Amino acid sequence: MNDLVRPTLYDAYHEISAVRRPSRRKIKCDVVGPICETGDFLGKNRLLPMLEQGERLAVHNAGAYGFAMSSQYNSRLRAAEVMVIGDDHKLVRRREEYADLIEKERR
Repeated sequence: MNDLVRPTLYDAYHEISAVRRPSRRKIKCDVVGPICETGDFLGKNRLLPMLEQGERLAVHNAGAYGFAMSSQYNSRLRAAEVMVIGDDHKLVRRREEYADLIEKERR
């Protein structure tokens, strides 16, 4: 919800896939975020392989609105941005750290 609000606001569809693409049995599942809100989801009823803790998912085609519409709602740090072109990838924006969250606060 704080990382990519488009699915909640507009019912936008973003392909979601396992980064390492394990060849495990696929299950129908909802991909949700860490905030306990009914709108905190990235995709519903998606067919994805069974993943183990620590494995990663890629949310495709988030585009410019991904970061522009992101927030630090509930003191959540914003995710890193990675550009993927074919088999190549580049870190576009690093993941935020706690210091980024409070840097503009007055003491």
